[in-house]
Amino acid sequence: MKIKINSSKEIFNYSEPYIIAEIGANHNGDMDLAKKIIDSAKECGADAVKFQSWTPSSLVSKSEYDKNQSYDDGDGGKKHFGSLKEMVEKYALTEGQHFELKDYCKTVGIDFCSSPFSKNEVDLLIKLEVPFLKIASMDINNLELLKHMAKYQKPIILSTGMSTISEIERAVKTIENEGNTQIIILHCISIYPPKNEDIHLNNIKMLQQTFNYPIGFSDHTIGTSIPLAAVALGACVIEKHFTLDKDMPGWDHQISADPRELKEIVRESKNIQQSLGSFTRVVSADEESKKLKFRRSIVAGKKLRKGDMIKLEDLEVKRPGSGISPDEIKYVVGRTLKNDVEADTLLGWENLN
Repeated sequence: MKIKINSSKEIFNYSEPYIIAEIGANHNGDMDLAKKIIDSAKECGADAVKFQSWTPSSLVSKSEYDKNQSYDDGDGGKKHFGSLKEMVEKYALTEGQHFELKDYCKTVGIDFCSSPFSKNEVDLLIKLEVPFLKIASMDINNLELLKHMAKYQKPIILSTGMSTISEIERAVKTIENEGNTQIIILHCISIYPPKNEDIHLNNIKMLQQTFNYPIGFSDHTIGTSIPLAAVALGACVIEKHFTLDKDMPGWDHQISADPRELKEIVRESKNIQQSLGSFTRVVSADEESKKLKFRRSIVAGKKLRKGDMIKLEDLEVKRPGSGISPDEIKYVVGRTLKNDVEADTLLGWENLN
């Protein structure tokens, strides 16, 4: 199945990957920083930037806030500061900021999207005319939210971290039951970062075989090798956290790609997708021309006289490949010569009786 994003980008298994730079909360509540990250994502070649849409009341309950009044990660407050509520309030985007960032993305020429965490935020993103709606892994069992998203008949990208195959099937069926079959499924491991042995990239192949939908990869690893390996398995969407500086304070900067890494992911994913080519064995025109130079032909192993009957021991095979092919040697042995042939020269059919 093929899914269209913005009526211009067609996404299907093994297509050129649609690269989403996940800004999330890496803007740190600073709109100027958010715009700088958008600029950098565009410069790196990403197709979209993605934020997260919540309010302090739509994401976390009061009891959870009460339990998380302070943190001591031993990093001098690099990842956390103050209470959970203070962080959520600082990193939450207002409705006005959503419109400001959407307009800025339009000016820059990059898709704006976000993960909504409540029905109200879904409605806000619909007002913003986002090209697709993104379901975060945590909400794969939030069926009422899925129904609300699905009814708008926009493409839906579904992350699958922490979920069983039956939960994925139920989420897909929930969306389909609303008449929406524009679904892209992302293999995802919701650990930041995961151990290599827990990534299971072969799940991409499994999901391709299980669902008649495009399959991508939402990546939380360090570096570029794992998302690029996902592209080699046919992942058609790559979502990667993105920051200008891994050392900035905030939740996700340390596990995010920096501009150098995002450029590499964009560049090399295109190279990988193009190099995957066809399942059919094809010899290109360039390779065909190489045959003349790199393959071998039958040559006289010594000086041969007119009328000699050719024996196998009279022959050798050497470059170039423009003469009689070595696999035709059985048609040469036992023939007689029409003319003298010097040692170490190519034999031609015109030399043989």
